[in-house]
Amino acid sequence: INMQWVNLLCVSEAEKTILNVDSMIERFSGSPKLIHKTCSTVNGYPSPDISLKLMMVRRKSGCPDYRLQRQLRGQLRLLENDSREVMAELSARLLSIHSDQDLIVVTFKTFEEIWKFLTYHSLGFINHCMENLFLDQSFWLYPQEEEETGIEVYINEKSLNLMYRSLLVQEGAFFVLCPDNLVRKIMATDNEINTYFETRALAEDATGGSVDGDMTMLPNASLEPLIPFHHVFVLLNYCKYYLFPYYTAMGSCLAVMNYESIMSEEMSFQEGDKIEILGYFIECMEWFLGRHVFTGQIGFVKTIAPFFVRSQDLDFLEAEELSFFSKEKDLEEVVHLLKQTSITDVCSVYRIGKYEFYSFLLHKIRNLEATQVEEPTTEGKNSPSSPNTEIFPPPEGPCFHVHQDDAQASDIFESLILFLNRKEYDRNFKNLYDFSYPFINSMFYGFSEEEELVSFFRLAREAAKKAGMSWALARLCFLLGRLSVKKMKFSQARVYFEEALGAVAGGFTDLYFVIALYTNLTVIYLTQKNKEKCAHVFDKATSLLMGIPNYICSADLESDILKYALKRTILSQDKHAEARACFLLAKHYSARKQHEEALPFLERFQLLLNDLRLQNNLSKNCYFKLAESYNEKCLPHIVLSCVKVTSSQSPNTLMDSMKRIDLVIRNAPKLYGLRKLRQILPSQTAPYLIQALSSVFTNKQQGLCSIIYLSLAKLYSHHKWYGKAIAYMMKALNSVSAKPEETINYLVSLAWLYILYKQHDVALAILNAIVDSSWSNPHQLGIAYNMLAIALKRTNSTKEAAESYYKALRLSEETDMTHNQAIALANFGGLCLHAAASKLAEHYYIRAVKLFAKLPSVDCGQDFIQVLLQLGCYYVGGTQREKGRFYYEWAFLVAMETSHLESQLQAIKLLCQFYSTVVPNEAQCVIYNEYQLSLARKMSNKVLEGQILETISQLYLSLGTERAYRSALEYTKRSLGIFIDLQKKEKEAYAWLRAGKIYYVLRQNELVDLYIQVAQDAALYTGDPNLGMELFEAAGDIFFNGTWEKEKAVTFYRDRALPLAIQTGNKTTELRLCNKLVELLVNLKAYEESLEYARASLMLSVNLGNQLNERIAYHRLAAIHHHLGHCELAEHFYLKALSLCSSPLEFEEETLYYVKVYLILGDIIFYDLKDPFDAAGYYHLALAAAMDLGNKKAQLKIYTRLAIIYHNFLVDREMSLFFYQKARTFATELNVRRINLAPDHCYKSS
Repeated sequence: INMQWVNLLCVSEAEKTILNVDSMIERFSGSPKLIHKTCSTVNGYPSPDISLKLMMVRRKSGCPDYRLQRQLRGQLRLLENDSREVMAELSARLLSIHSDQDLIVVTFKTFEEIWKFLTYHSLGFINHCMENLFLDQSFWLYPQEEEETGIEVYINEKSLNLMYRSLLVQEGAFFVLCPDNLVRKIMATDNEINTYFETRALAEDATGGSVDGDMTMLPNASLEPLIPFHHVFVLLNYCKYYLFPYYTAMGSCLAVMNYESIMSEEMSFQEGDKIEILGYFIECMEWFLGRHVFTGQIGFVKTIAPFFVRSQDLDFLEAEELSFFSKEKDLEEVVHLLKQTSITDVCSVYRIGKYEFYSFLLHKIRNLEATQVEEPTTEGKNSPSSPNTEIFPPPEGPCFHVHQDDAQASDIFESLILFLNRKEYDRNFKNLYDFSYPFINSMFYGFSEEEELVSFFRLAREAAKKAGMSWALARLCFLLGRLSVKKMKFSQARVYFEEALGAVAGGFTDLYFVIALYTNLTVIYLTQKNKEKCAHVFDKATSLLMGIPNYICSADLESDILKYALKRTILSQDKHAEARACFLLAKHYSARKQHEEALPFLERFQLLLNDLRLQNNLSKNCYFKLAESYNEKCLPHIVLSCVKVTSSQSPNTLMDSMKRIDLVIRNAPKLYGLRKLRQILPSQTAPYLIQALSSVFTNKQQGLCSIIYLSLAKLYSHHKWYGKAIAYMMKALNSVSAKPEETINYLVSLAWLYILYKQHDVALAILNAIVDSSWSNPHQLGIAYNMLAIALKRTNSTKEAAESYYKALRLSEETDMTHNQAIALANFGGLCLHAAASKLAEHYYIRAVKLFAKLPSVDCGQDFIQVLLQLGCYYVGGTQREKGRFYYEWAFLVAMETSHLESQLQAIKLLCQFYSTVVPNEAQCVIYNEYQLSLARKMSNKVLEGQILETISQLYLSLGTERAYRSALEYTKRSLGIFIDLQKKEKEAYAWLRAGKIYYVLRQNELVDLYIQVAQDAALYTGDPNLGMELFEAAGDIFFNGTWEKEKAVTFYRDRALPLAIQTGNKTTELRLCNKLVELLVNLKAYEESLEYARASLMLSVNLGNQLNERIAYHRLAAIHHHLGHCELAEHFYLKALSLCSSPLEFEEETLYYVKVYLILGDIIFYDLKDPFDAAGYYHLALAAAMDLGNKKAQLKIYTRLAIIYHNFLVDREMSLFFYQKARTFATELNVRRINLAPDHCYKSS
């Protein structure tokens, strides 16, 4: 009990906050068990984590695709860092990736973040964003039936809803829809949620009234939060409103009561009168515009019931309004873009023979004809003057000169007033009403300052008033009011607008003027906070904007009125009306180029179209409009998702496909992966290119077919799908009805594809036909001859290849193509190397390099790099290695100048090889490998990155300093992380082991065993006994080759590696392990145990026929028996070892072995077996070998032994003296002071 009280008293303030929020969420959700709490918090509040489960499924059947799922899993492991970019686009915060469970865990910290994510989720973008992130570029090239496979993202909707609610709680005040259809405001206090509703009227809110009314508390209500979009717009100015289903209608209606108007603009009617709806009847609006069927009067109508309602299939946009979505992109512009991205240099630049796989690179050609280069510039200049797609194109209408002279002004006034006094709308009036004041420059001239124009309008106003021309007066007052607004003179503007409203006296013949006037007057009232007057016009202005189609935007603050209308539609649950309000707001902001502000309304409009199941051209065009808006915001993943969604909506026209291709070409290169690959024509275009081919082409569009086929051929060739590329190139060739020159170019491209496809005979047939053709120009002949030589070289027709190269070289000189001339010379050099004419090859290569050096690197960089590398390889392979290094470095510098990553990588690899094997230099090798590592990261090549990290680690290990060891450890751990991601278990196991070895060298013993154990687990996980055997042996080697804890090696060799070697029947490894065990156990003085492995080693050596190992085994057996006191056996095995020595002796080491063994045998016989006579024989043999070797120390030792034996045991004074004198001579030379011949010095007693 005491502990419970202590715990209660120790609750922190943060915990109290969490407990309070928990109670709020529990009240709010009604199901506290559904809340998934994690350790993450947002501003002190608990933040649930949302898991996105990614599954590869077949779209038609919904069945999972397990093969692609495994690939997806691999990408999930690799792209954790790269995925943060797309998550940011989706407005989500990446927490973690669990590849083994196919999960991405995200969270949100603000209401705006989850709002955007929910929008993208509802619009169907999440799946396609994940596909663009995680699927390989080749995925988009699969045939249609396979392309139906894609990523399906599964989200726990309950968790997402709970997170949304928890973020709403943080806002402090939010709104819910109650069962009684009342929207209520929720106040989240410290300990509970309080529910209030307002009692003030909606109209008061509209005119800027207070939102603080009487509050009534509603505890324990069943609460359902509004969706984010509705929440934002209700929150702007909240007031009580009941939600009942309201309708949008067209047609006619009947009056249900008598009404006598008190205002001239309002209609009077009797009960039962039929009223025609002008525009749209929107029930949630207080007014609508109608025409009395019997009297013909037009005016505002207050209260009616719809006579004919079509709410489910109502077209709530007029045909002219739809032009907002259907602004057609110029087909020629898209075709030109497609041409530019599908162009290759195969038909303009010679190919380099040795590096064919770089030949079909995707880049624009810099040396196109002048007309081709100028095409986009011309189009760009003409594009602003293209036909205006707005409903009212700017006319060539009347113009008026602004005169101050009374005599001339009277005539101008007369013509102006007559023009402005028309009751009906004239298309020339559009410039007068438009918000951007175009009339100032388009209809009036002859003034230097706007004040002169204002004075002119004032005089004209007086003239119109005197003449009693009310419509002219109204329009002039309107213009004066607008000019006053422009100068921020709002009071003056209000006077003019009110005068204009009085002048028309309820006239509605020019509806667009009436809408513009009401809108501007309402905006003035709102700006001046004139609540009383605003109340009379606000709802009427709102009804006009919402109800009359295709009005002219005339005020910047028109959006405030439309937002009020939007809120009314939200509260009335009229989705058709809400869609119209969102459309008008999107159009309003788009007209002002405010794409950021337009986007939420456009998104909501599309969601409403989906809810209303209006999957027609309007929905498709809205997605296209969204894609353009996302393009403005630079959200490439979302743009591509928009495009993908539109492709599933039929019908699809050729222009639809071209729009998709245009959007993909402009946005796919911005994706993180493609930015690094620098791929100009992205693979995502493939489905849309194929889709375009299924469209109907007019005669004028037939040329587009061949461009599409060329683009597809380029795509498939880039990904090395040469069979497919050839098929599309054949179709392009068959579809061409162009000039012979273009046909020849297509044939050249086709021949090159056949060369890449290794079908040289077909390529030779095509190229010979081109060479023999009379249509080929000199430049094309040069390209064909060079390509012909490449094919001939690959078929080992060296002589014919040389002839073709020569012709190509001469044609390049004739056409003055320096680039092609340099490539032809380099190809000659390669052919000479192929024919072993190295000096001639060097000559041609150097000539090629000199020509390349004169050209801009931007144009010829990649070819120049290849030639430099070939020349460098030639020198490195010979004797001029430093020259080779120079050319490697030159190639690297050119690659850096052109920012070509693949070429940089090629050059760096050769430099690393140079400094590691040709001229070893660890420091330089580390520097270049570090740069190679940065390139691998830029290219997202995880496999290469892991290999380089492994190499750098080994380089640092070889340096042998503590600092180098720690650097090696860092790189090893980084490579380990990559190998784990790649699921390369073998490399992972060795990386763990290498880290353990480094910790052993650094004497951090507590970590050594841990890392070795994990390495063993990784090896065993593979189930490969050979890998386990190798790894256990390597683990033992760490201790075996070390300086402490050598005994630990025994366990790895004896208990782990050796049983696996026996199990797999690997006799060589078994022998090696036995040898290591023998040496290790002897060093540890475990002689009895070592004897077993020494015998096994001998048997294995005999069985394998390995004489050297057999001799070593005999020697070790002899040594072990000697240590165990088995002298006879020791003598026997030493003699067996000597018998296996080669005869005659070839090396000094063999002679030295004789010396050592015979000396050992002599010592065994003399000291252990006490047989001086036999010992003398072995000593004599040892002496002979030592004399042959010239080893003075050995001779001194042997002469001393012999002197002792002859002096003390064989009692031969003469021989004793001889050996003693010899010993003294060597002792003097070796500076040994004293020789003791006493037998007890060395002789052992029994």
